[in-house]
Amino acid sequence: MLNPEVKKHLLEGTVIPAHPLALTEDRQLDEASQRALTRYYIDSGAGGIAVGVHTTQFEIRDPQFNLYEKVLSLAMEEIKNARVPKSFIKIGGISGPLQQAVGEATFLKDLGYDLGLLSMGGLQDATEEDLLIRTRKVAEVIPVIGFYLQPAVGGRILTFDFWKQLAEIPNVHAIKAAPFNRYQTFDVIRAVCHSSRNEEIAIYTGNDDNIINDLLTTYRIDIAGKKVEKQIVGGLLGHWSVWTKTTVDIFHKVKESIKHNKVPHELLTLGQEITDANAAFFDPNNHFKGSIAGINEVLTRQGILKGNWCLLDKEKLSPNQSDEIDRVYAAYPHLNDDEFVKSNLVKWFN
Repeated sequence: MLNPEVKKHLLEGTVIPAHPLALTEDRQLDEASQRALTRYYIDSGAGGIAVGVHTTQFEIRDPQFNLYEKVLSLAMEEIKNARVPKSFIKIGGISGPLQQAVGEATFLKDLGYDLGLLSMGGLQDATEEDLLIRTRKVAEVIPVIGFYLQPAVGGRILTFDFWKQLAEIPNVHAIKAAPFNRYQTFDVIRAVCHSSRNEEIAIYTGNDDNIINDLLTTYRIDIAGKKVEKQIVGGLLGHWSVWTKTTVDIFHKVKESIKHNKVPHELLTLGQEITDANAAFFDPNNHFKGSIAGINEVLTRQGILKGNWCLLDKEKLSPNQSDEIDRVYAAYPHLNDDEFVKSNLVKWFN
């Protein structure tokens, strides 16, 4: 069911930003800025985008906002208008109970999305077997990326056996590991290595706090005395929704270092700088309460968004978070892509 060019690109690994939501001050969709965001990611050289995910705000599905179909449709229109390569990976977020998830999967498939990123969030009463049944049903409709979402933003802890069984589902093609936890990330990788479909499953980091280390590490898993190696090949990240042009350049450097089996010490230092910047954007000191507003704040400073507004009033910058963003902007000027954005804003808004 998955386009072979998309499948190849997914397995090789690429940069996939998690697409934010552009709003006006009165919490209405800002269509011009929403389109500009998609154009920004395409022109930055991203290998795909993921829309309708946590960074887009899960609340777009709520009847009071009713923005899910509109936002997913706008992104697809821009992708088609841009005439991106056939390998460009189009991912739509899927969440909710079984019936809702299958409905969203059907909508995404009809609209032309390649894969659904299937969130396990908000289903605390479901057993792991319930979640596997749900995954199989969704996979009958659209190719699936499994999603390990961290508990701090609505996810739950899932077992090694769960991920091993999920990897065996024929139409699952990747897993986004985003538990923000080394042990749980390792569970996913070890589970996939134990699966008969190991070579068919791409692992993407969603650990915004450990991006470079995740990408640079070769995992070597012992299976009945045989060593099986697995790499996290790319990232599907909210952090990559800002400073994306620089991100793409850094990602290519990471891939080159892996290719030549030489990891420059500077890349490891760069990784810690990125983690520090992520702390300012994602607000971990306040249990990630300002994570979406933080991303929106950076995009607002660059002129792509009109403000850092979110659908829910409680989603806003934490005290001192703006100062923290000021700090990392000053500390790491080599990480931002402000000049690239500035030179393209007029084009993106026309």
